[in-house]
Amino acid sequence: MAKSLQHIVEIGEALSHPIRLKLLYLLAERERYVYELAKDLNLSRQVINLHLKRLEKAGFVESDLRLDDDDMRAKKFFRLKEFEVYLSIEDIKQIFE
Repeated sequence: MAKSLQHIVEIGEALSHPIRLKLLYLLAERERYVYELAKDLNLSRQVINLHLKRLEKAGFVESDLRLDDDDMRAKKFFRLKEFEVYLSIEDIKQIFE
């Protein structure tokens, strides 16, 4: 599969922050919603959302909204997608040649 320059940059940016790597680690255990992740990392939901958006854009995670049975509020759950990161010299040559 040919990789575009933009996609390579998105992957690199997604993996370039320790919080995003920790989010991948936590989501590897099980799916979680934003509040849980914010509590686990002792960060605001807004900060967690920004990091999750970057991971989602790069294709590492996916999300869906669900209604909570107890109070009928929508919760956005995130789960890890299957991925493998690999970049070869051939990928780079295809972009620039």
